[in-house]
Amino acid sequence: MITGLAHTALRVADVDTAVAWYHDVLGLTVLSPPYKMDGDEITRDMGELVPAPVVVKAAIVGVDGDGDRVIEVIEYPSVAVPDAPPPASVTRLGFTHVALVCDDLVATRRDLEAKGARFLVDGIADVAGLKTTWLADPWENVFILVEKVRRPDRPYFRQY
Repeated sequence: MITGLAHTALRVADVDTAVAWYHDVLGLTVLSPPYKMDGDEITRDMGELVPAPVVVKAAIVGVDGDGDRVIEVIEYPSVAVPDAPPPASVTRLGFTHVALVCDDLVATRRDLEAKGARFLVDGIADVAGLKTTWLADPWENVFILVEKVRRPDRPYFRQY
């Protein structure tokens, strides 16, 4: 029986660079610094998914106290990286974005813009009791920033 949600993994070309960006720009906490996994255990786990030799370099970023809901930043050093990732898009099939909750969307967007974050929309929308805005990281992963406006004490999907 499934009892909860754990992590979302984002593949990047360089874990160290990505972790620095997620920390320095988005302000996420590095909960587990970059580490490398190789050998029999990871091969048993991912050997049918990742070409041999199975090598994984990963780190965990997120918000302190948020439990298992974290972002795993992952690199496969033995797998070729395309010259450029596909452009940021929420219309392709599969995972489309990661949502991050903030307490003051206007201030958060201003801060991220000052740090060079690339926003995908011009402003901030008001929709279903939320304020939202969209950005992409340097690896074209899409994020939505969400501020719960109508009922801040409730989950974001219970704002109406």
